[in-house]
Formats: sequence, structure tokens, C-alpha cells
Amino acid sequence: MLIAVFAAAVADWRVASRSSQKIKKAASSGAPRLELVENPDILKTVAGAARGQRPPLVIGFAAETAQVVEYAKRKRKAKGADWIVANDVSPRTGIMGGDHNSVHLVTAENVEDWPDLPKAEVARRLLARAAQWLAENTAVT
Repeated sequence: MLIAVFAAAVADWRVASRSSQKIKKAASSGAPRLELVENPDILKTVAGAARGQRPPLVIGFAAETAQVVEYAKRKRKAKGADWIVANDVSPRTGIMGGDHNSVHLVTAENVEDWPDLPKAEVARRLLARAAQWLAENTAVT
């Protein structure tokens, strides 16, 4: 039994074309212009895979700075994920670079608001919750 956990986005965007050489500074030309293209959405690809190829439980993360739960609900549906672990990463929370986190586990059925916990405990609880879900929702072969 596999669980797919997508803890961080690779990057939403990448440079459209790479230079084969170092781009040198030129006093007259200013900064180089970079064109960006969207990267493939790995979470959406895996969550949307055909039956039998998709893990039984697909979990994504949503780092948000506003409307955390609402954006996470939309993301879960748009990506086809079973769960989204959402957290507020706005500067006032101190989450980025800190050792604690307060998350919301967004499922199709409800939203669980978890208390402020050490990040290692958030991970432990998430894995325990996923193991419980697998035990209740998958047949042993």
C-alpha cells in the first residue's frame, strides 16, 4: 500500500530557455529579461492517475498567507488530492524557519484544526492519521 505525500511544490515556474553560457553583466543592457513557463503539476498528475495507478491516499500541502482553509479546500478539489495539509505561512506566524506549526487537515468530509505543535509531531500525527485511514479504507491482499 502506498501513500503519496507531496510536502512541497517543486516550483510553480521555471525559466523558458536556458543560456548555454554565463550571462555577463553589460553596463548598457541592464538586467536580462527572463521569460517563465509553468512547471508540470506533479500532485495533480499523480492524484488524477487512472484507477490502479493512483495511490489510495494522496496528500498535498498548501502554504498560504490568507484565507488558508478556503484556498486549501479549492486546492484539494482542483488537484484531485484526498487530503490537503494547510498552514498559514504569513510572516506574523513565524512558521517559516520555526520549529512549530499549526495546520488544518482538509478532507472531502471536513476540516480538522490541529493545535500548535512541534513540526515533528505534526508529521507523526499525519502519518498516524494516514495509517488509520489505510487500515479502515483498503482491503488487505
